[in-house]
Amino acid sequence: MNIRALFGLSVLMGSVASILITSLYVWPQLHAVTVTSALIALVAVHAYRFIGLAFLVPGVVSPALPPAFARPAAYGDLVAAVLAVVAALALRSGASWSLIAVWIFNVWGAADLINAMYQGVRRLPKSGESALGAMFFVPTVVVPALLVTHVLIFWLLLRPVS
Repeated sequence: MNIRALFGLSVLMGSVASILITSLYVWPQLHAVTVTSALIALVAVHAYRFIGLAFLVPGVVSPALPPAFARPAAYGDLVAAVLAVVAALALRSGASWSLIAVWIFNVWGAADLINAMYQGVRRLPKSGESALGAMFFVPTVVVPALLVTHVLIFWLLLRPVS
């Protein structure tokens, strides 16, 4: 099987696994807690988005990885991580502006992931999947899981308060 097919299959399976785990384990737990507690849990996971900085580390990624893809992906993730920390701390402290912080984080974070996916398709060379090197796991495992959490956060933010 060629690398592009392996990459596509990996993205598909990462998405299926993320949705399965969320529906079986995460979603039922979110229903058992307050909206604020659920948001804290979903937002705090994104504090790990600093991992995207590895797109800039030689040896982790191939020198063939275009900087026009790597830099925005790395720094977009770093900004998302900082915004996630701010939003989680604001929620935890009960700050009056905490939901605004969650909105800012979630819009930025989701847009950053969608943009990185688009730029990956647009900017990576034909064999771009191999240019990802050890970062191959990010778009195949991490991104699907993060996108699922973004959807859940939007759902919690937009649902009517009862």
